[in-house]
Amino acid sequence: MKKAAFLSMDSLENFECYDHLAFEPLNQFGWIVDEVSWRNKYVDWNDYDAVVVRSTWDYQSDHKNFLNVLEEINQSSAHLENELSILKWNMNKKYLSDLEQKGVTIVESFWEKEHHMGKLAEYFDKLNCDEIIIKPNISGNADNTFRLNKNILSSESLHECDNQLVQIFKEREFMVQPFIKNIITEGEYSLFYFNGEYSHAILKKPKENDFRVQEEHGGKLTTTEPDVHLKNISENILSRIDGNPLYARIDLIRTPADEYALMELELIEPSLYFNMDNEAAKRFASAFDKRMKLI
Repeated sequence: MKKAAFLSMDSLENFECYDHLAFEPLNQFGWIVDEVSWRNKYVDWNDYDAVVVRSTWDYQSDHKNFLNVLEEINQSSAHLENELSILKWNMNKKYLSDLEQKGVTIVESFWEKEHHMGKLAEYFDKLNCDEIIIKPNISGNADNTFRLNKNILSSESLHECDNQLVQIFKEREFMVQPFIKNIITEGEYSLFYFNGEYSHAILKKPKENDFRVQEEHGGKLTTTEPDVHLKNISENILSRIDGNPLYARIDLIRTPADEYALMELELIEPSLYFNMDNEAAKRFASAFDKRMKLI
């Protein structure tokens, strides 16, 4: 039997994780899978034939050490997926700018190196909108993500909000986007690809009075079948990646201009929602095994 490690974190207690659904399908292809925390300093990566980055949902708080671990794995005899160059590129959300330059439609965005008191009005003016989203360039699970209404500028809480942003984004790069209301009314589409082949898709909507679509924040998921247009957009995005990832999750939203825009291209640690499609875990196991046989 061959051995694979699914890279995870110390505890998944407060998270919804479905990676275990792939263990038995992988076992049928001759693979034994261990779930290993990326913070485990005692693991010998040479003991594994492959290491797949999966539920490392706390790396954003310590991304430099996380990157060091990925480098260590990459230098071992284990094969790392997704490949290191893809992981490095995808870690900072400025990859969206790279894709935009290649012709991909993204949600309008601009990037800042740090926040200063009094700059909030400038953000609203730049995007010419009444609601904005602010989030770190390196982030996950909607941590330190803010949805702000323009009314904050004349509110008594402006100073408190501004000061909070200064504390969080002091010497920390972040991005600003308009808030797309379709995230609430229609939802966010996620399409999943394994080794370049379409697998399944879901629609994610936030709970009432929220904007975050993650299950951990009360988001609701439904299985959906994307139309040809949505698939074509996703496959065009995949074709713009330098490399061929084992797994990819493409998050798209319909804009006020009635076109689909890329919210996120998840190539590091996306939930693959094996629970939403009975064949998804089997497709992943088959794609992984075929890929490993070519190495």
